[in-house]
Amino acid sequence: MLELEHGFQALDVHARLHPGPGRPIRAKTIDAEELEREIHHAGIAQAVVFPGPVSGERGYLRANNAIARQTVERPLIAMARLDGPREGSGTVTAMLKDTIARPDAAHTTPDDVKQYAYDDRFYGFKLDPAQDGLPTEDVLDALEDVGLPVLLDGGRQFPPEQVDEFLLGRSIPVVLAHFGGYPADRNLMSETIELLERRDSLYLDTSAVRYRDLLERAIMEHPDRVVFGSGAPTVHPNVGVMEVLTLDVPENAMERVFTKNLIRIFPDLNGVSSSNH
Repeated sequence: MLELEHGFQALDVHARLHPGPGRPIRAKTIDAEELEREIHHAGIAQAVVFPGPVSGERGYLRANNAIARQTVERPLIAMARLDGPREGSGTVTAMLKDTIARPDAAHTTPDDVKQYAYDDRFYGFKLDPAQDGLPTEDVLDALEDVGLPVLLDGGRQFPPEQVDEFLLGRSIPVVLAHFGGYPADRNLMSETIELLERRDSLYLDTSAVRYRDLLERAIMEHPDRVVFGSGAPTVHPNVGVMEVLTLDVPENAMERVFTKNLIRIFPDLNGVSSSNH
């Protein structure tokens, strides 16, 4: 266990849960009971969770509530997944479409954001523009107003320059998953590390970052801006933990990655225990 070996606990900012209905598909989806076993085995004290994409449904209201129910009495805290009508990819075609994009009845509204923010079951928001679309400007304004952190999937369909344009000019703590380069795009990951120089609201999570040199570079250059994410269930939490533990970085920097930085983003984690979630 990390706490015994290193004197600090690990917190995980990136775990995807199966919201149902039906049983999870092993190796593709996971429910809270199985995730709790896996993070305990990996020495992770708590995990931030969000629903995976759902098929045959419009919007994430049911899925978000299902995930929140699963976290009760478990060392898990929920993020509400949001969607929207815009692409935000930066191509000329997308920009033209985005100027006339209008949300439909199932897309996230500013009122939805406020309701999630004031519901004590949710601690932040999950955005995946490539999968779910980008919310409208008034929804992003609402995110800024409530001030809760956003976990964002970037990558080739929503690269670092688009993350910067749409989100980083706002006073929203943004945790960019996979160093912004999923799947395994070194150039995008390097560009994202460079963004840390000028965007104080940006943090990077380590999930599915397979390049040791980029992990070490980011942690050594910006030890207060990198947080641990396992990427479960795509990556087993044990694998995610060991990939960080075997890096050549000082132990105090590692403690920041596993614990201290995440508590800065989610202050409630400092006092949340499995007894009240």
